[in-house]
Amino acid sequence: MRTIDLTPLYRSVVGFDRLADLLDAASSEAATGYPPYNIERTGENAYRIEIAVAGFRAEDLNIEVKENLLTVQGRKTANDEAKRYLHRGLAERNFERRFQLADYVVVSDANLADGLLSISLKRELPEALKPRRIEIGASVQKDAGLIEGEKAA
Repeated sequence: MRTIDLTPLYRSVVGFDRLADLLDAASSEAATGYPPYNIERTGENAYRIEIAVAGFRAEDLNIEVKENLLTVQGRKTANDEAKRYLHRGLAERNFERRFQLADYVVVSDANLADGLLSISLKRELPEALKPRRIEIGASVQKDAGLIEGEKAA
């Protein structure tokens, strides 16, 4: 098992504790591979997360965003039928998958089709942070042809 000791970092920098928390969360999240997912970039400021949720209905899934943390939970309702399986390969266990979102990334919609939960995300920068073009004005010099020390007529 690989772990990262960030103690020297804490001694020399201030304000990077969020980065350390992100690294810790990423290492613990990598241990579980269920359910599998894809993260796709669909445009310059658009992304899509697809999560394989075979056997889950829309009522069994919960999507929540809080403080730049997207949490997807799947909770199966208790099945009262007594089934006798010869082989059980479909995982029907509960899950919770978390995704850390960058600043200004918002969830635009979510769809469930063919066992895939598709969550669309987009980055919406505030107007104050968007790049803007500054026009350059030309100034007119009145004394362009004069030599230093001479007076204009």
